[in-house]
Amino acid sequence: MKTAVVILNWNGRHMLERFLPSVTANTTGDAEVIIADNGSTDDSLIFLKEHYPTLRILPFDKNYGFAEGYNKAFEQIDAEYYVLLNDDVEVTPHWNETVVEMMERETNIAIAQPKLLMYDQRDTFEYAGGAGGFIDKYGYPFCRGRIFSTLEQDKGQYDDQREIFWASGAAMFVKASVWKEMGGLDGDFFAHMEEIDFCWRCKNKGYKVMYCPDAVVYHVGGGTLPKSSPFKTQLNFRNNLSMLYKNLPDRRRCRVLALRIVLDWVAATSFLLKGNLGEFRAVFKAHKEYRQWKPALKAKRAAIEPGDVSCIYNGKLLLDYHLRGKKRFSQLGI
Repeated sequence: MKTAVVILNWNGRHMLERFLPSVTANTTGDAEVIIADNGSTDDSLIFLKEHYPTLRILPFDKNYGFAEGYNKAFEQIDAEYYVLLNDDVEVTPHWNETVVEMMERETNIAIAQPKLLMYDQRDTFEYAGGAGGFIDKYGYPFCRGRIFSTLEQDKGQYDDQREIFWASGAAMFVKASVWKEMGGLDGDFFAHMEEIDFCWRCKNKGYKVMYCPDAVVYHVGGGTLPKSSPFKTQLNFRNNLSMLYKNLPDRRRCRVLALRIVLDWVAATSFLLKGNLGEFRAVFKAHKEYRQWKPALKAKRAAIEPGDVSCIYNGKLLLDYHLRGKKRFSQLGI
């Protein structure tokens, strides 16, 4: 098998019913669609057995989260390319073959993503991936087509194949050999930022991450955790600090982390002033867990050998966005 398209499901029966038809119909060539189930307690498995009896299903005994769930799934799959696909994504014809063809043109390409547009506003870039991901020098992620909460309309302005910093875990293609070399996603992350960390680790090894505009998918987003969730906030703050600690080169790590910790507490104070006590507590928990993780992060960092990598924005995204009014990717000059 050339390509394994794996949908990680957790209590997503309604999403499978809605979006799986497009995946099975439009995934073509030497590819197989596989469902990895993270210990669902709804009727997902019953639905799949009744309506998709020929699909391969990998049932897990509990919810291992996004990161470890995919690690466990790919341990059981033999393919040249792995595809991580969210259960709330509609794909278009030949989407998988289009991305793989691009990846095979250059041996150094390890990861790629298609164009991600919003499912409900199909001319607008989607929050989770847009036209490819980037980060600034302080670790704030953004996309071509999305900076913080500002989404751009797709007018063909990002229809060029180009190297990016990170590919969205909503629809991410990875060479299986590189996945195995890197040890997959960091399972401790559970969910959120794990794909950015993985892409950064791959770039530290000299691999490329690419964007393929010729393949288009439509993503709902927020299917598992709502956009406003203290647990989601906790994961994002904790995992962002952990990712920076692991991957930043020595000369930048201490300075960047010190500033990020200050900025995190500015954000926490803002949550508190707005009456969002749950979000404030989430930041506190995130920093507590980050400090507890330090010994393990140090060991992970030693195995990565961080260095200088491409596609990091050297500006200050917070200032550019909030004070200088730079709301579109094209205004950043990357």
